[in-house]
Formats: sequence, C-alpha cells, structure tokens
Amino acid sequence: MNGYGLAEQYSGISNQRRGTKVMDSALIPNGVRRCSLDKFLVALAVVGAVLLWGVYAMLLCWFKGLNQTNMNDNYGFALWIWADLAVIALGGGAFFTGFLKYIIAKDELKNIINYAVLIGFICYSSALLILAIDIGQPLRGWFIFWHANVHSMLTEVAFCLSCYFMVLTIEYIPLILENRQIDRVPFFHHLSHNMHSTMAVFAATGAFLSFFHQGSLGGVAGVLFGRPFAYREGLFIWPWTFFLFTWSAAAYGPCFTLMVTRITEAISGKKLVKDNVVELLAKISGWMMTTYIIAKIIDTFYWANVTAPSKGFNLIDFYSNNGFYGIWILVLEIVLGGIVPAAILITDKGRKSPIARNTAFVLAVIGVSVNRWVMVLQVMAVPIMTFDTWALYFPSWQEVATTILPVAYGIMLIMISYRYLPIFPQEAELNPAD
Repeated sequence: MNGYGLAEQYSGISNQRRGTKVMDSALIPNGVRRCSLDKFLVALAVVGAVLLWGVYAMLLCWFKGLNQTNMNDNYGFALWIWADLAVIALGGGAFFTGFLKYIIAKDELKNIINYAVLIGFICYSSALLILAIDIGQPLRGWFIFWHANVHSMLTEVAFCLSCYFMVLTIEYIPLILENRQIDRVPFFHHLSHNMHSTMAVFAATGAFLSFFHQGSLGGVAGVLFGRPFAYREGLFIWPWTFFLFTWSAAAYGPCFTLMVTRITEAISGKKLVKDNVVELLAKISGWMMTTYIIAKIIDTFYWANVTAPSKGFNLIDFYSNNGFYGIWILVLEIVLGGIVPAAILITDKGRKSPIARNTAFVLAVIGVSVNRWVMVLQVMAVPIMTFDTWALYFPSWQEVATTILPVAYGIMLIMISYRYLPIFPQEAELNPAD
C-alpha cells in the first residue's frame, strides 16, 4: 500500500473516531460536562473485567452446582444470603425516598429521587440475581411462582421482590426516556411526561410491597427452627424482627443513597445535589434511625433477659471467644452503627458538617450490614446443643466473586446512567462552568 493509501486509511479511522465522539456528545444531557469518551471507556473496561470474573464464577455455580461453594450442613444460608439481605436493606432508600417525595410531599427530594430510584433498581436487580445463583438450578426458578409454597415467608418475599423490581423498572423508564436524543421523539416525550404524572401511584405501591418483603425477611429469621439467637416473640404471627427489618431499611436505606451520591460527587469532582436536600433527607433518616435503634435496644434487652433465659440460654452464650463473633459485634451494630450516626444526623451541627455527615452515612451502612450479617451467619454459627462447638465458615472464591458481581454491575449502570441521563436536576445550576 502506498503512502497515499495509508494516509487515506488513517484519515478514515480518525473520522470514525470523531464521529463516535460527536455521537457520544449528542447523548450527554444539555448544560453539563462529562469526561472524555476514551477515559470513560477505559474505566468501563476495568469494571467490566471484574464483572466478567463474577460472571465466570456464576456460570461455574450454575453448570457444576453448589459444590462450588463452602456452604455445609451448618451454613445453608451463607455469604449470598447476607449480601441479598444487605442490598435489599440498602436499596430501601428508593421506596422510602419515593414515599417522602410523592406521598408526604417533600418536594425538595425531587432533586435526589432519580438517583434513589437508580440505586434501588440496582439493589433489587442484584438481589434477584443473587437468588438466581443461590438456588443452584436457575432453570427451575419459575417453580417459585408456579409451584409456590403458600405457607412460606420466602415465597411471599420472592413475589414481593419481583413485583417491586417491576415497580422500580417502571420508575426508571421515564429517566431513560429523558435522554436528550430519545426525548426528541414526540411519542417518548409524552410517554415520559405521562408516567411522571402517575408516579405517586407507583411510589405508594412500592412502599406497600417493600413493607411486606422487608418484614418477611426479618420474619424468616424470627421463626427459624432451633435457632435461639434469632428467635423473638412478637405480635400475632409476626416476630419483632418482622417490624425491625422494615424499620431499619427505611432508616438506613437513605444513608446509602446519600453515601453513594457523595462518592459520585467525589469521583466527578462536581457538586450534584444542594446541601438543603442532603440535610433534609439526612435529618429524616437520622430520626428514623433514632427511633429504630431505641426499639432495637429494647428488643435486644428483652431477648437477653427474658426470652433467651426462658429457653435455657444466657446472653454470653451467643458470643464466642474465637474473635469472629465476640461481643464486639453487638457494640459495632448498635453503638457505632446505630447510636453514633443517629446522634450526628439528628443534630443541626452534625448534619451541616460534611465530615461528620459523611462519617454518619458510612457508619449507618456498616451498622445495617452488620445487622443482616449476624441475622444470617451468626444465627448459624451459635452452638445450640451442649456438645456442639462454634461453626465457622469461609466462603469460596466463587462465592466472593459472585457477591462482587452485583457491585461491578451496579458501578457500570451508575456510570452509564450518570453519563447519558439527567440524573441530577441541580447539576447544571451547581456547576455553571460546564
């Protein structure tokens, strides 16, 4: 090939790249700036590599079975179920923020509701993915719906999770339709507008569904046979854990939304949500957390002094000296993960201090995650017979990879949504230099 041909070829490649960048720029929302397409694709490729690692492990679990895990007779519930319960609790920011915005009419929250919905969509789709891996035979997943055990709390959880995921999908669709190019199509423009006008109905439906599946996840722990660490008395057929799980999701979920918002701001180098919006949601979350942690302390005190002794156990019997499940874990959950962040967020001074506020968000996320950890793994580890010993469990790399898989997927969806969709209504106003 002569020099002219090479120049023509390189010119074609260069024009193609320019065309791709022009197309990419046309998809970015008006009035905001994003990083270069090359940088975006490199970051996407790095996260995608982690995603593929998780997909490989998932396929091993599907094709070779659950022998790829380290679950055993003691640990039928393990790392996956903890991750499932944790992301469902953290995704509670979607239903509670939607409830506050559309039902309680806290109009300021319109500036963060899009991100809350996106995070909820990621959390709930991740929960369904984890369950699909955990059943070991995904081709029989439809049995949950067609051959349902109507006496099982897990059946109700599966139904409500699926229905609420559909609600979140409906809430996420208008955001996609507001993409700059899609919105130019009159049909999609009017569809998005009409869906927004009826969003209160979906928010109310989501809050209703979330109450039951969050509660039933707690109810499962409360009625496990032969597991005194989780056993609770309750109201009618519902153990106290039914109400505590719902309460904690509404209290801690918004903190996760706010924490991810702050991480997004730090990575993008932009202010995305005004402080008054953050402080309002933080204040509500702080008071919800305060009431929850009071109820949790009362529940723990009653269980330790009345319920457990009535079954022949003392409090210290449920905490080991092997370091994994020492009394420190109770302090981490209730004090550092509950009392401290609640005290920060209910005070005006604490909410207005970025360092204190962000610290509270992180501690709150740790607190609710530890709660789900002990209600899944410590429940299984505690010896219940005099000849039993503490059962320890270490997840296999396949379990770790498939637990990280939803994290990588969530990061990728946030990256794409932030780049091409008008997630933050206040971004252009807060960053006029763009």
